[in-house]
Amino acid sequence: MQSNLKNILDIDEQPERSIDLAVNLYQSGNIFIYPTDTIYGIGGNPFDENVVNRITEIKGRDKKKQYIWLLSDLDSVLNYVELDSERYYDLLQKIWPGPVSVILNLNERTKQITKFETIAFRVPDNDFCQRLLGEIKQPLISTSANLSNRKSLVDDKDIIENFSDFVDAIFFTTETTSKLSSTIIDLTTEEPKLIREGSIKFIELLENLK
Repeated sequence: MQSNLKNILDIDEQPERSIDLAVNLYQSGNIFIYPTDTIYGIGGNPFDENVVNRITEIKGRDKKKQYIWLLSDLDSVLNYVELDSERYYDLLQKIWPGPVSVILNLNERTKQITKFETIAFRVPDNDFCQRLLGEIKQPLISTSANLSNRKSLVDDKDIIENFSDFVDAIFFTTETTSKLSSTIIDLTTEEPKLIREGSIKFIELLENLK
């Protein structure tokens, strides 16, 4: 784990320091890698244009592509979206927190800020994420720790080796983490659409609509 990056913290050994540092980095317009309930994510403030551009450059990603936003609970998500379907509201209550990212229509205020019509949201089932989200009380970008069109890195040693020169901190855990990305579904239409199947099967999600 040789690296020039000073801020490499084991969240299990230094939980308080990790949260404090992550909050500070978020608020000061920096970016960091952190564990989630799926794979490791690269994160920062989605409302900070420099943060978004920097993450996009690191990944070599198309600037038109959006990033998943993490929030602490469904009520927080509702601050940014228009969700008129009671059926979909009930579905989200059943599947969150959990490894399912859901594309939703944005409300007018968020559309004006982001210049997007829709964004994918997730409420993660992860203690570190939940504590961090509870502190920042805003969305957190979550995008896989990989270069565009390449395999996501799931081992903390590989992440430190490949990304320590490009981010401001890496928070890792030595506990077993998921090797699968979140399942992504689109709820902007009358019936759910599968965009990407990850750790939760689409058919299982559909069962929650019955």
